[in-house]
Amino acid sequence: MDTLETKVAASAAADYGDVLTAFEAFKEANDERLAQIEKRQSADTVTTEKVDRINKALDEMILKSRRPQLAASPAGEPSEHKKAFETYVRKGDAFALNAMEAKAMSVGSGQDGGYLVPPETEAEIGRLISKASPFRDICDVRQISAMVHNKPFNTNGHQAGWIGEATARPQTTSATLAQLSYQTMELYAMPAATQALLDDSVVNIDDWMAREVQTVVGEQETSAFTNGDGITAPKGLLTYPKVAQGSWTWGNTGYIATGVAGGWAATAPSDKLLDLVYSVKAGYRTGGRFMMSRNTQSQIRKFKDNQNQYLWQPAQAADQAPTLMGFPVTENEYMPDIATGIFGVAFGNFHRGYLIVDRIGVRVLRDPYTAKPYVLFYVTKRVGGGMQDFDAIKLLKFDVS
Repeated sequence: MDTLETKVAASAAADYGDVLTAFEAFKEANDERLAQIEKRQSADTVTTEKVDRINKALDEMILKSRRPQLAASPAGEPSEHKKAFETYVRKGDAFALNAMEAKAMSVGSGQDGGYLVPPETEAEIGRLISKASPFRDICDVRQISAMVHNKPFNTNGHQAGWIGEATARPQTTSATLAQLSYQTMELYAMPAATQALLDDSVVNIDDWMAREVQTVVGEQETSAFTNGDGITAPKGLLTYPKVAQGSWTWGNTGYIATGVAGGWAATAPSDKLLDLVYSVKAGYRTGGRFMMSRNTQSQIRKFKDNQNQYLWQPAQAADQAPTLMGFPVTENEYMPDIATGIFGVAFGNFHRGYLIVDRIGVRVLRDPYTAKPYVLFYVTKRVGGGMQDFDAIKLLKFDVS
């Protein structure tokens, strides 16, 4: 067991088969802990610590196995825009970009606002950010060309029904339309490079810029999509008004309470997870998934059903998610850990529930002066987001009511 714990904790490039093996070790240790509790009302400290060590190591192993790999550079001749942009990034020469701007005003924006990156670079940046932002993989993502995206919705439901071929058509109820508005906010990153790196022709500019922007932008997006205020950042999932599911109305997010302040019930704690799943309508449960922090997931990993089977199961491959009661689990470190009054678990169909809008175009402004001898690149993009169907996602509240 100790050898396995060392292997799990030290592996930097884990094969996913090792994750499955580690989970079997976790189950064995946790079953021993539960047996000790049942026999003498408490578990040995050594056994408890062993379970916690394997649990923590398993989290780290899963995290390492999900680190995105950079794609190979696309084959073929680079576009004229890409060549001009690379010259600007490497040498600061914007002559070719300015010449293109003179012919087509949609290409650049001049020295003050920076220049639009070519489609190849934007695609690589977007690809890697989607790997770093869990929301982009599970939510509805839409590209727009305006600053604001407006989406109408019917507050009294869609009007539809069956009718016979020769039957008189009934008069339909007038639709009551309202509008959801998604304002795009400016998100920036400022990677730095040495001139020596930029002069190195072997360095792929697309890969370098995407990799430098990936982590910081992915983290900022995840934070905003979870807790954003809707003023300087997109409106976050947890920042909408919340009401108990029994009193749910459109415009609010419904929740189920655990019945215990800052924790789970002493007996059958997983029953509230089941209540959360079934608080979502059947049509939304198709494609449903859980979202929670790593620490919350570590606690739930110990839960069993009435047949003594673990409710949490590891992914069967590195590109898949673990499951809880058969539903995928998305790990989000910006979801709060368990505490009194905290909404720490979300469940539902995120693709139908949350919308992300991207304004087309990523801009880069080269700055060789501010941090000599380094060259700074001020990279900006506009992103918005918010709920689009308040009935699709529900929350679990760690409180009495």
